[in-house]
Amino acid sequence: MSRYQEISIPALSIHTNSKLFSPMDPISQALITIGLLLLIGLFSEHIAHQVRLPKVTILLGAGILAGPSVLHFFPPSLDGWFPIVSEIALVMIGFVLGGEFTRKHIQTQGHQTFIVALTQACMTAAVTGTGLLLLGTQLETALLLAGIATATDPAATLAVLKETKAKGHFTSIIKGVVALDDLIGIILFSILFTTAEAISGQNSTNEMLSSLWGTGGAILLGLLLGVPAAFLTGRTQPGEATREEALSIVFLCTGLALWLEVSSLLTAMTTGIVIANRATHHERPFHEIENIQWIFLIVFFVLAGASLRLGALGEIGVTGIGYVAFRTLGKITGARLGGRIAGLSTTEKTWLGATLLPQAGVAIGMALLSTTKQPDLARDVLPVTIAATVIFELVGPVCTHFALTRSGEIPEKTQ
Repeated sequence: MSRYQEISIPALSIHTNSKLFSPMDPISQALITIGLLLLIGLFSEHIAHQVRLPKVTILLGAGILAGPSVLHFFPPSLDGWFPIVSEIALVMIGFVLGGEFTRKHIQTQGHQTFIVALTQACMTAAVTGTGLLLLGTQLETALLLAGIATATDPAATLAVLKETKAKGHFTSIIKGVVALDDLIGIILFSILFTTAEAISGQNSTNEMLSSLWGTGGAILLGLLLGVPAAFLTGRTQPGEATREEALSIVFLCTGLALWLEVSSLLTAMTTGIVIANRATHHERPFHEIENIQWIFLIVFFVLAGASLRLGALGEIGVTGIGYVAFRTLGKITGARLGGRIAGLSTTEKTWLGATLLPQAGVAIGMALLSTTKQPDLARDVLPVTIAATVIFELVGPVCTHFALTRSGEIPEKTQ
């Protein structure tokens, strides 16, 4: 698996050993599991409405309950599903996020979005790295965790926005920031990773070249896909793309990004930006993707929950506790500072940081890369990241929902 494949998807294995499915053939297992996953999604929506928690949190909790940490419910074949479902789900999220960057958005809010995204990412890295050093963490480990701390989980944040039907300036800023955050985070992580290697005296030239290709190649691929897609889609049915057209772009983008070993999320975002700005014959270029993505997200979040090991919480240690605390502080203070520079309202800059706390696949991919490429530098990185992911994935969506409520952009009937 390439470096940017590792960074693009939640790279955990579920490692199931379910006795329930053992007598069945693989096809029966797959069909029954898909049906049960969608039923879990249906019941999770009902439970979320009753207890007034985000559906994402309930889905992750259901995945943890059904996964190897508790019930060992899923069949062994599920291990191979997670990377595929994760890539497709994140590509869909990337398209939707990219579609937000229209000329109108860039002209009216683009500078605010960029300032906030860059400021909070840099502040998060600085606060996390400095705080861990003060706790006595090794310099190289502190640098790696500082880079990992910048990453967010756009899938979780976007799912809460969709669930609450939030609309307004604050919601638009959130979408823009989470779209840019992982791009900025990957760049910062690459810089800090190579710095850690340089401090330890290890060669980092190949990693720098890989970083450049992973980012630049993704943008180039997005442009190559986006230009013809913008012209072709929406021609057979005037006004919007058909479902076939939407899915063809999603699968082509996912497959080509994996083949070329570039970031699929960044490729999808670039393609989405191009289509949103060049497909002038469209009324809603991403309407069909928005309609079908929730089915993939249900499976994605349940499997993500199943991949989280509750046992990792017992391994978090002082470094892990510090990482959770300093990352939270960095996101909140960084968003507040960026909001002040960008001219956001008091309410917006106060609550924006809370919407950026979810953290999942990109962070775990970074940690896996650190451990795989330089195990001597990253002895504590993976356990801390996994344990923190459990916390941020369960608590982050709740914080996002609370921040949106305080912003006043959730319609009363959906609160």
